[in-house]
Amino acid sequence: MTGSIALLRQRRFLPLFVTQLLGAFNDNLFKNAMVLFVVYGVFNSEEQETLFSAVATGVFILPFFLLSALAGQLADTRDKARIIRIVKFCEILIMFVGGGGLILAWLGFAVHLIAIPLMMLALFAMGIHSTFFGPIKYAILPQHLKSDEVLAGTGLVEAGTYIAILAGTILAGVIEVEWAALGVVLVAAIGYWTGRKVPPAPPEHLETGIDWHIIRSSVALVRGTMHIPRLYLAILSISFFWTIGAVLFIQFPPLAKNILHADKSVASLFLAVFSIGIAIGSVAVNRLLKGEVSARYSPASVLVMALFVVAFYWVCRNWGVQPAGALYDIGGFLGHPGVVPLLASLLGIAVSGGMFVVPLYAFLTTTVPKDQTARTVAANNIVNSGAMVAGSLLAMGLGLAGVGVVDQLLMSAAMCLVSAWLAVKLHRACD
Repeated sequence: MTGSIALLRQRRFLPLFVTQLLGAFNDNLFKNAMVLFVVYGVFNSEEQETLFSAVATGVFILPFFLLSALAGQLADTRDKARIIRIVKFCEILIMFVGGGGLILAWLGFAVHLIAIPLMMLALFAMGIHSTFFGPIKYAILPQHLKSDEVLAGTGLVEAGTYIAILAGTILAGVIEVEWAALGVVLVAAIGYWTGRKVPPAPPEHLETGIDWHIIRSSVALVRGTMHIPRLYLAILSISFFWTIGAVLFIQFPPLAKNILHADKSVASLFLAVFSIGIAIGSVAVNRLLKGEVSARYSPASVLVMALFVVAFYWVCRNWGVQPAGALYDIGGFLGHPGVVPLLASLLGIAVSGGMFVVPLYAFLTTTVPKDQTARTVAANNIVNSGAMVAGSLLAMGLGLAGVGVVDQLLMSAAMCLVSAWLAVKLHRACD
C-alpha cells in the first residue's frame, strides 16, 4: 500500500489536497472572524450570542440541504476538475463581498444594517461554494487513486481539512478584522490557482441530463441511496456525528466568553484544539485499520467521545467565577487550575470523533460504482445538513428557553449514544 505521505508527492492528489485545504482555511478564517467580532464586539448577552452563532452555522449549512443533489449530479456527469476551477473562481468574488462586510464592521459603519447582512450573504454563498466542492473532493479520490490508497487519501483530506480549520480559526482569533478581510480574498485567489492544477477527471459514463428541480432531485437522490441498508446506516451515523459537531461549534464562542470568562483568543483556541484532535484521529484510525475500509472501531470511538463530552461538561460546570475587571487572555486562561482537564477532555472529544467518522466517509466512496460516488456523497450531505440545521434549531430553541450552553453539552453526549448504536448496526451489516 502506498503510504499516506507518499500521496502528497503525486500530482493526482496534491493539487486537490491543497485546494481543499485552502478552501477550508478560508471558510473558517471568514466565519470565525465574523462570529468572534459580533460575539465580542456587538452583542453583550449569552442568549444573543448563542442565537447569532447558531444562525451563522445554519446559514452556512442550508445550501448543503438545498443544493447537494444538483452538486452530485454535476460532479458525476461533468469533468470534476473543470467544476473545481469554476467554483474556486466564484470564491474570489464571494470573498470580495465578505471582506467588504468585515471592513464595514471594523469601521463601525452600519454594522447591523449593512455589515452583518453582507457577511451573512457571503457566508451563505460560501456554503454554496462548499456544497459544490464537497462531492468532488471525495468522488475524485477513487478516480485518481488506487483502491488501496483511498482510505489513506480520505484520511489525509480529513486531516488536512482540520489542520486548515485550525489555522483559519487561530488566525481569526489573533488578527484584526481588517486583516482578515484582506486575507480571505488573497487565499481565494491562491485556491483558484491550485485548483487549476488538478488533473482532468472526466465522468465515468456519457454525460446525461440534469434535473434542475432542487426539491424533486433531492428527494430522488436520497431515496435512491438510503434504500441500501449499509449506506443508510453510514449516512445516519455521519449525520448524528456532524449534528454533535455543529452544536459544539455553536457553543464554543459564548461558552468561552460567559462560562470560562475568556477573550476571543481563547474561543479560537477551543476551535483549534478541536481541529487538531480531529486531524489526529483521522490519521490514527487509518494506521489501526491498515488501509481496510471498516467501521469496527467506530462504535467504541463515539462512546469514548461521549465520555469526554461529559468530562468537558463537568470541568465547565466547576470552572469558577469571573476574574475581577477583565476576561482571561491566553496567558491567564492557561494559568487556571482547570485548564489541563478542560483541554484534555476537548482534545479527547475531537480525537475520538475523527476516529469515528473517517472510515465512514471512506465507506461511502468505496461501496458504490465510481460513476455514483459524487451522488452518494451528495445524498450524505443532504441528510447531514438537514440534521445539522435541526441541531442548530435545537440549540437556538434551548437557548431561548433559558437552557445554558453548559447544560446543552449533555445533549451532545446523549447524541453520541445514538451514533454508537447506528455504527454497531453498520459494522454488523458489513460482516
